[in-house]
Amino acid sequence: MNWLVQAALRFRIIVVAAAIALIVVGVRTADDVPLDVFPEFAPPRVEIQTEAPGLSTEEVDNLVTVPIENSLNGIPFVAQVRSKSVLGLSSVQLYFERGSDLITARNLVQERLTQAASRLPKVVNQPVILPPLSSLSRAMKIGLWSETHSQMDMTVLCKWTIRPRLMSIPGVANVAIWGDYDKQFQVLVNPDRLRSNNIDLNTVMMSVTKSVQPTSGGFIDTPNQ
Repeated sequence: MNWLVQAALRFRIIVVAAAIALIVVGVRTADDVPLDVFPEFAPPRVEIQTEAPGLSTEEVDNLVTVPIENSLNGIPFVAQVRSKSVLGLSSVQLYFERGSDLITARNLVQERLTQAASRLPKVVNQPVILPPLSSLSRAMKIGLWSETHSQMDMTVLCKWTIRPRLMSIPGVANVAIWGDYDKQFQVLVNPDRLRSNNIDLNTVMMSVTKSVQPTSGGFIDTPNQ
């Protein structure tokens, strides 16, 4: 070590110039370093969320979560499957073996999920595979309550005001809403009145379906146009 100290003192101008050059190069390349502040320590993960408006927690688990889990069983390199069912929302997480390619894993899940989606109830929305997220990606959980607004009003506020504003923030990949209660149009059928008017249930279902489908308003001919 003595020769190193002696050489640094003898060629101090060169040492100072080299130190300044290293600092400049380090500052310029700091933004391009392919490393996170917290290195990824969790195995590759794919998360699937499915919204089921109007379904209770037990119905979500039986009608949505379990069928999706059964369809995803047997995917190569899957180490563990976890799920969570709450009011109106199902979440299924697949943890793959360390070293597995995340893009290949997402493609395998998408193939199985396409088959499972066709067997889910019609009231359930299309299952969605969340964007790739790191193990430290979930930064915040927010709880909302009100003494003057109903759960339905809070749902409208979350979906049409809070979620769009949070999604507009750079770096936010997803905003999940748990326990929502959407507005619905419900048709309550009276079997006795159907029989008295000689109408079956399929006719009512077709009429309701046509009444809520978006269609054009048509046009009217006038002398000018």
